[in-house]
Amino acid sequence: MTKNSERDYICCMHQTIIILDFGSQYTQLIARRIRELNVYCEIHPWDKIPPISKNVKGVVLSGSPFSVRDEASPKPNLSEIKGELPLLGICFGAQYLAHHFGGEVTPSNTREYGRASLKYIDVDNPLLRGMSNGSEVWMSHGDTIQQIPEHYKIIASTEDVAIAGYHIQGESTYAIQFHPEVYHSAEGKILLKNFVHKLCDCSGDWTPDSFVEETTKKLKLQLGSDKVILGLSGGVDSSVAAVILHKAIGNNLQCIFVDNGLLRKNEFESVLESYKTIGLNVKGLDASEKFYNALKNETDPERKRKAIGRTFIEVFDEESKKVKGAKWLGQGTIYPDVIESVSATGGPSQTIKSHHNVGGLPDYMKLKVVEPLRLLFKDEVRRIGKSLQIDQRILGRHPFPGPGLGIRILGEVTREKVRILQEVDAIFIDSLKEDGFYDDVWQAGAIFLPIQSVGVMGDERTYENAIALRAVTSTDGMTADWCHLPYTFLAKVSNRIINQVKGINRVTYDISSKPPATIEWE
Repeated sequence: MTKNSERDYICCMHQTIIILDFGSQYTQLIARRIRELNVYCEIHPWDKIPPISKNVKGVVLSGSPFSVRDEASPKPNLSEIKGELPLLGICFGAQYLAHHFGGEVTPSNTREYGRASLKYIDVDNPLLRGMSNGSEVWMSHGDTIQQIPEHYKIIASTEDVAIAGYHIQGESTYAIQFHPEVYHSAEGKILLKNFVHKLCDCSGDWTPDSFVEETTKKLKLQLGSDKVILGLSGGVDSSVAAVILHKAIGNNLQCIFVDNGLLRKNEFESVLESYKTIGLNVKGLDASEKFYNALKNETDPERKRKAIGRTFIEVFDEESKKVKGAKWLGQGTIYPDVIESVSATGGPSQTIKSHHNVGGLPDYMKLKVVEPLRLLFKDEVRRIGKSLQIDQRILGRHPFPGPGLGIRILGEVTREKVRILQEVDAIFIDSLKEDGFYDDVWQAGAIFLPIQSVGVMGDERTYENAIALRAVTSTDGMTADWCHLPYTFLAKVSNRIINQVKGINRVTYDISSKPPATIEWE
């Protein structure tokens, strides 16, 4: 089953909201928020609108880095949508619906970015019902809607933006200048719920149980009696992918847990032990020497990621030849992996970084790829895992990057750097657990910095390595804020690291949020 037929399969099973992507980095958050409401949605490029089937209940127009005044800006064909289905334009989408149909959009005197308050809302309008005057919203645009056509009605304003929302009378078409999908729009979820549940009449049939049932059936049909090899990492994504594949094909799934030399301290042994309780067919494999050789003298982040990904593929190609009848490589790829590697839809959104498990396989590898979680966000994966009754000790683990410590060591990766970072990481993670902060943190880890600094230990001068600690809160990895861990806790961890890990004399704490930073440093 191809990726397109997979989308078609789900769309035929569920009421669906289509999101047309104009290139905004927030587009994925719109999808994330709608999924939270148990409504299936999918993202398509603005110039590749799919056939509007009977299960499509509404359409959302995303934001964009473009200005509607630019000659090269997106110009979607909405002839089968506008006036036919409920339609919500967000930011660029709102400006497009005003500008293209007779209104006026002009450059703002200043970029309107950040928090604003709705000083007026039409409380009787079905899109805004339940929202409050004074509600905080998030703005992010460089143009302003100055004038709307006669049959458009203003339904929201802020102190600085007179036309912050409007309704096209006679149609179920609505538009807002702010972003309801972001965390900072306090009542954004109410607006989106009004749109998908009330205006689009979606019942909320996209649930973990329904996903498990439908995906199991689909995998049985797709895989038949073929054998699948899947690389386990010990994390949530690969574990859930493995269990759902095992549910579909049983012992025809061969799992392999590779020690790439870039795992956390004692992780290889502990992860193998944890899988014994699940009933999976798992083989442990030490391939660390191959990975170290592939990374030798390599310092560029993208080339390191690609070297790690290439070596994984080589290892699995070699192992696949030992499994008679193996035709598929299973992967725990999830939506944010795809989004950050390339535009999720082929649209204009920016590539942020490559992921080792995205992009297909080389021609020489005679395996097809199966990715049962490819359309899911991280929090959805955890809910699926709970539905599958996977041990909470696995589901509750922080995300850990596929390339492992290889992308947490800035510069060349060596065994000695890995050993040092493993010790530092273990102290940090164990301390979070001991002090009760682990479950409040979405992801945490340590970064080995490519600098040395002067220190004093006893009466001796030292010139040793520096470490950055990173801990963030998030729900899906698309956005994240740095954790405000207590100073006393950070001081204790810093002291333990410097005293117990030879080679470290300085510890820093990363207080960057995503955006503009990413969660990982590479």
